[in-house]
Amino acid sequence: MKIKQILTILEEMAPLAYAEDFDNVGLLVGNQDNEATGVLVCHDALESVIDEAIAKNCNLVVCFHPILFSGLKKITGKNYVERAVIKAIKNDIAIYAVHTALDNHKDGVNKIFCDALGLKNTKVLVPKQNFIQKLITYTTPENGDKVRNALFEAGAGTIGNYDNCSFNSDGFSTYQGNENSNPVIGTKGELTQTDEIKIEVTFEKYLQSKILKALFSNHVYEEVAYEIYELQNQHQNIGLGMIGSLETPMSETEFLTFVKDKMQCGSIRHSAFLNKNISKVAVLGGSGSYAIKNAIQAGADVYLTADLKYHNFYESENQILIADIGHFESERYTKNYIVDFLKEKITNFAIVLSEENTNPVKYL
Repeated sequence: MKIKQILTILEEMAPLAYAEDFDNVGLLVGNQDNEATGVLVCHDALESVIDEAIAKNCNLVVCFHPILFSGLKKITGKNYVERAVIKAIKNDIAIYAVHTALDNHKDGVNKIFCDALGLKNTKVLVPKQNFIQKLITYTTPENGDKVRNALFEAGAGTIGNYDNCSFNSDGFSTYQGNENSNPVIGTKGELTQTDEIKIEVTFEKYLQSKILKALFSNHVYEEVAYEIYELQNQHQNIGLGMIGSLETPMSETEFLTFVKDKMQCGSIRHSAFLNKNISKVAVLGGSGSYAIKNAIQAGADVYLTADLKYHNFYESENQILIADIGHFESERYTKNYIVDFLKEKITNFAIVLSEENTNPVKYL
């Protein structure tokens, strides 16, 4: 099996188009055309992890955090990033990062977080903006089913828990072809009026080229009339953070003790207690200070995230309990999820969970 075949499976799990614009995801180091010898899944692709990959004969390291986040102007081995990259290149090891591509997935980092806490009725906390487009096209009634089904097959027409969604209306069109035209209906040089059906479907914008290919390949006309619009709608199934409910409410102290145990936290920093039970829980794995207001607006009793600064705790405004449980801790089970996903898809190949603890934060 070539590395690129495994990368295709990883993109099923975490489409790269889901990643945030600032992020650096996908294949960071290595040649995707190489034969894969094994896959090592880790949280951070540090030099010690590359050593582990060498020892376990894995030439593909799948990491959550990208070891290459911003550009390198020199590779001299002077810091931990450069040393990891040099060792990977010397040993022909590829490095692939998922990061916010998996953060934004409805079954990704924050669903894993919610599942660890047993939260029910979960939904995205910060839905992704500017991600939905609409295609409008026109064809003959006889060609309608073929075009519509091809668009569905390409990924159009999915809205939440529904697929094969479209709006269709009947009308008529007029056209007159020039001397170079070859109309399917009518004669060139003559004004033609014919019955048509208007088909409208929405799709995730990264699918645009695939959608248009399906349209052009299945449309009956020589010239295909179509329009594409970017919608203002939020994507309810893609986005950062998640909110859900505890099956049984807990006191604030009881809940944070429960979180500390489930997420194996060294400590938890939190805002002032509000002396009320915790029922509705918002989470955002990794750095999440920017979503405090979203958690409040969603009616959460508590917001769990990481990397909060001193003044972030004031933003609770006595409306919500805010808790910083640690960056690594909030994403702790992500690599286990990746391993399980790959093992389900690849049953005859070595998928190895890294034994390296790459959390740089220690506690007394």
